[in-house]
Amino acid sequence: MSNRYLVIHMTHPTGTDIPRDEDQRMLEGWLAEGEKKGMLQSGAPTAPADQAKSVVVREGRALITDGPFPEFTEWFAGYDIITAESIDDVATLMTQHPTAIAGRVYVLPLVKLPWDED
Repeated sequence: MSNRYLVIHMTHPTGTDIPRDEDQRMLEGWLAEGEKKGMLQSGAPTAPADQAKSVVVREGRALITDGPFPEFTEWFAGYDIITAESIDDVATLMTQHPTAIAGRVYVLPLVKLPWDED
């Protein structure tokens, strides 16, 4: 049975810079592998931190703050939705993605909420 996973791409200060041509080569290889296995569903990069907003509501009052956010050492750089038999299959595929070298990748299983329809 296949499951869906959210893959979060994070920049990280301990990551290694990758030359643009190597980044592109790795990304194309990753895409080809994911497409060949039918694992990729959707995804997108995100804008940098200076274009972000943080939104919280506390005691009925909205607090909206412009980025960047100094408390972050990592930045959410993009995401993918991947279908696979296991989280380990997704993790293995993500070792081929440049973000695994230049930053960090988180893989989270997607779950259905009790009120979601089948």
